[in-house]
Amino acid sequence: MDRANGTGDPGGPTGFDALDHRLIHALQLDGRAPFSRIAAVLGVSDQTVARRYTRHRTHGTLKVLGLPNAQALGEVQWLVRVQCTPDAAVAVAEALARRPDTSWVSLMSGGTEISAVCRAVSSDHSDVLLLQKLPRTPSVIGVTAHCRLHQFYGGPQGLISKSGALTDEQIARLSPSPPAPAAAPVALTDADRRLFDVLARDGRTPLAELAAATGWSPTTVRRRFAELRANGVLYYDVDYDLRQFGYGVMVALWLSVEPARLAAAGEAMAAHPEVAYACATTGPNNLFASVLCRDVGAVYTYLTTRVAALPGVRSMESAPRIRHIKGPGPLFLAGHAAPGRRR
Repeated sequence: MDRANGTGDPGGPTGFDALDHRLIHALQLDGRAPFSRIAAVLGVSDQTVARRYTRHRTHGTLKVLGLPNAQALGEVQWLVRVQCTPDAAVAVAEALARRPDTSWVSLMSGGTEISAVCRAVSSDHSDVLLLQKLPRTPSVIGVTAHCRLHQFYGGPQGLISKSGALTDEQIARLSPSPPAPAAAPVALTDADRRLFDVLARDGRTPLAELAAATGWSPTTVRRRFAELRANGVLYYDVDYDLRQFGYGVMVALWLSVEPARLAAAGEAMAAHPEVAYACATTGPNNLFASVLCRDVGAVYTYLTTRVAALPGVRSMESAPRIRHIKGPGPLFLAGHAAPGRRR
């Protein structure tokens, strides 16, 4: 029994309960918020919040990530689909996942397609990324790439934000001031990159460790944090075990939408509680979404109700994820024991 919360710990040492859901929502709003502030808003003790976070972080079911905003850096993101022979798909996917310029690498459909997000520092470098950096092997039989044009949902807006775990008043108390994006792309220094390397592994890394990694003083680290948050370069995300929220199926949707109705369809899809990520892309399928549902029956219901009601949809392609390889942070291949990802 958790005395501070008056509830037990269902599901064993890594089970999530209502308090864990509220904690995850709080960390999605501000990944480095002091446990004391989170505890005050949630109405529990500091020790309860610290104990809950430490337990889930230790078991790998919860992790805070500090990530760079590609748009604020002027980077171009590509949604890449790689078709492989069945015997080589895992090896190709893991080769892609090892690259520092890839994220969200997954095996899709029947295990013959790989989905990944690739980043280029600018549009001038996109051809190099797509033509030279993808694995060169006869096992790769096709590659398609779609440039992300506009993000409707994702990044600092995690799926937990749609859960209702926190009240509007609690959200207001925990939310930092909204960023004011810089007029031009922000250029990172080598020390900034070392800072992001550490934060991508643990967004709550202590200041002393960040100072050692960057060569800055703790005061400089704190000031740089404030600058990167203020101009929208740094945001926090929470990686957690989706099974603890009842999600059993992730499906990638590629929709072809009439151009005049693309914005309306994307904004409507962004509001769906099942949608973890949505963006407009180049190509014949110009709206992409990552959808999470309880089971395949719930996917069918979602497609025949919410998606069917979207304006201007001309066609749709769906592909279930069968294996997750890499999320937004560094790759940990050993045992694939990282939390189930949200997108």
